[in-house]
Amino acid sequence: MIQSMTGYGNTVVAYKDKKIHVEIKSLNSKQLDLQTRIAPLYREKEMEMRQMVAEALIRGKVDMSVWTEKETVVDATPVNAALVENYYHQLKDIAQQTGIPEPQDWMYTLTRMPDVLTKTDVETLDDEEWVVVKEAVSSALQNLVDFRMQEGAALQKKFGEKIDNIAQLLADIEPYEKGRVEKIKVRIEEGLKQIPGVEYDKNRLEQELIYYIEKLDISEEKQRLANHLKYFRETMNEPAGQGKKLGFIAQEMGREINTTGSKSNQAEMQNIVVKMKDELEQIKEQVLNAL
Repeated sequence: MIQSMTGYGNTVVAYKDKKIHVEIKSLNSKQLDLQTRIAPLYREKEMEMRQMVAEALIRGKVDMSVWTEKETVVDATPVNAALVENYYHQLKDIAQQTGIPEPQDWMYTLTRMPDVLTKTDVETLDDEEWVVVKEAVSSALQNLVDFRMQEGAALQKKFGEKIDNIAQLLADIEPYEKGRVEKIKVRIEEGLKQIPGVEYDKNRLEQELIYYIEKLDISEEKQRLANHLKYFRETMNEPAGQGKKLGFIAQEMGREINTTGSKSNQAEMQNIVVKMKDELEQIKEQVLNAL
């Protein structure tokens, strides 16, 4: 089944005192083009996350964001009480020994001494939290894939309609194709009759007409186009990831339609070819979004 390259998936999970957010968006691209914005705590696992995205999405322009949100008020920086007391006694002794006046605002002075207000806690990623983050990324990826499949189903329905239209237009050509041989013959003979005093060999005329008609014959183009239409349908029902293949088939369909148009010498047939080109152009536009 067809899968679109356009998609969106997000997941929010709670872990201890915070929420972990994972958001992934994707658009169409010839290759996998992955841009990431990952919270500093999880950057050491970026390569593993990238590998997960590559395996799940195959290709597309992908934007992934992973960030955290604290659920509780951030703890205040602790005061080193023992160091404050030490500074206090040292400053008192210096004041007595040198006669320098003691500070009028002891608290203001002491809290600005080195290392009195220093937060030494460093957040590290443990295995338990990484498991939670990994599951969140997997969940967001699955949500995006589900979105892609829904979009792909709509694409497949549209492609089916366009293929049906081209097949019907191909069948509509047949009546005009059968009658044009006699019309060409009559038109040439009438043209010759209008030239006075001209004699011609009827056998040679028949041979020239046969040669001319063979050059305008579109039987092979019709057969190849019918085969391409069938192959396109079959490919749509194969596992996801056939977007490039569908694009190649559409190009081959275009070649047969163009050749048919160049061999059409009737306005009715050319009008039908124009309609076929219009249907195919809509397929080509949308197939760029197929995975």
